[in-house]
Formats: sequence, C-alpha cells, structure tokens
Amino acid sequence: MGAVSPSYKGHRYPVEVISHCVWLYFRFPLSFREIEELMLERGIVVSYETIRRWCAKFGQSYANALRRRQPQPGDKWHLDEVFIKINGEQKYLWRAVDQDGNVLDILVQNRRDKAAARRFFRRLMKRTGAVPRVVVTDKLRSYGAAHREVMPSVEHRQSKYLNNRAENSHQPTRQRERAMKGFRGTGAAQRFLSAFSGISPHFRPRRHLMNATEHRTEMINRFAIWDQITGAAGQPTTA
Repeated sequence: MGAVSPSYKGHRYPVEVISHCVWLYFRFPLSFREIEELMLERGIVVSYETIRRWCAKFGQSYANALRRRQPQPGDKWHLDEVFIKINGEQKYLWRAVDQDGNVLDILVQNRRDKAAARRFFRRLMKRTGAVPRVVVTDKLRSYGAAHREVMPSVEHRQSKYLNNRAENSHQPTRQRERAMKGFRGTGAAQRFLSAFSGISPHFRPRRHLMNATEHRTEMINRFAIWDQITGAAGQPTTA
C-alpha cells in the first residue's frame, strides 16, 4: 500500500531466499538449524546463524508491513492473559484479539495486577488508534479496575465462556513455546512474539469457513501480499 520495501543492501543472498527463511521460521515450528537443512536440500548453503540474523532484522519490519494492510480492528475486543516461564521465572503474556480473531497486540509483563492491565489497555488504544465498543475479559479483578480508570464509557463484559476467542488465540504461541523449549529472556520473548503475531496469522485464514478452492485462492492472494511487502514481487527469477 505504498510502503517502502526493506533494504537488502549488503546482503549477498537474494530477497527470495531471505524472505523464504523468515517465512519458514515464523510460520512453522522450526528451529534455525532445521531451516538450514531445508535450504540445503534445495541447494542453498546458508548457516543457521545467518538465518537467525535475518529473522531478527527483517521479521518485525515484515510484521509491521502486514499490520498496516489490515483493516480497522473490530469494535469488540477480547483480552486474556496466560502465564509463561522465562528462565524459570513466571511471566504473563497479555493478548488482545477482535471479534474476527485478528491479533491487536501481545505484551509480556511481570505481573497481572491493575497497573499491568492499565498499561495494556493504554497500549492497545495507542497502537490501534481506536476505542472499542465492548471489551470482553475473564473475571480477573485487575481488568475491572483498569477499565474503570482508562475506558469507563466502554461496555465491559466479564465471563469465562464469552472469552474463548482470546483464550484459543494463545494456542499457536504455546505451540512455538514448546518447539523452542521455552523463551530465553523477556526481551527476546517480546521481540519474537511481536513479529510472530504479525506474520503467523497472515498465513492462517479461517480455514473452517472455506472450501478447498476458496482456501487455495485466499492463500495465493496472501503469498502475493507477502512478496509485495518483502520486496520479492517483480524480482527476476533464476533458473
């Protein structure tokens, strides 16, 4: 949508290889070494450390470009928090999605008290530039206290069962957490999840609502968008 593609100046590998490795890492539960092996099978020799640097450098910019293409978020937000272990310490992963399952934001915090909930509310409104009509949470008291302070005019529904959409949205993150054998640090977890939550959902359309033909068409469109935002679109192909 008029956005400038990332600069690949100084990289000896073509954009197709770089963007493909980044896609593999954020789309599937693969390690850098496994991606190195997959690329070797295709005749491309690249080290796992180089792949790690590509993911760190380009993952977030790709995610940001995909988010800019998303429509305005829905007016019903589902918020939830789950605990994660980072270096043996318990942290909390706060997550928000709209009624269509689009990820609005994800944040790793040390606590799940009123201050943490307030910070997440304010961050959500700043990042989306919107105020919801309804906020749905579980019955954690911190939500109610923060809601009354930050967005008192917004309807707040608290129910364990109404919030299944947010709770289910944690499943891809849990899958990656297991594959990575846990996160190494709070900052590393936040950086990975910020890029992951922007890239992974792009390749996870609501498959259960489509037939096979519709799904293939949708995926072709999404891969075309990926090529556009990474700069691979229009690049000359090599034999």
